[in-house]
Amino acid sequence: MAGRRPLAAGVDRRRLWFGADAAVTCANGVGYLALAGLLDGVLGAGAGLLRSIGAGLLAFGVLVGLYALRRTAGAAAGWALVALNVVWVAASLGFALGAADLTAAGRGWAVLQAMVVGGLAVLQAGSLRNRG
Repeated sequence: MAGRRPLAAGVDRRRLWFGADAAVTCANGVGYLALAGLLDGVLGAGAGLLRSIGAGLLAFGVLVGLYALRRTAGAAAGWALVALNVVWVAASLGFALGAADLTAAGRGWAVLQAMVVGGLAVLQAGSLRNRG
């Protein structure tokens, strides 16, 4: 594509994009766990729900990080992680549209998360398609 700049030679895109996902997901999970009481009022979701989401995100982030750290990793596992990210995008958008208690900031945050995760899923899928 014209105007598209390649990454530096030798960069493993699979490790890069899954590693970025792991970092963002773990940071988000820790944030939900540590700030659930504060975020409850800002986002309109209950603190208990935010803590549950935070724990799930932290666990998923660690799993993605372990996959990213492997020098060689099976494509099937990568595709499964991409699929889970797609599920997260759909769930986030559904939550943004359907959760009555969310504030405008909460709806916006859910949509923003969906966009970030969707973008990472596209980059991850590209890295898996272009392997080897």
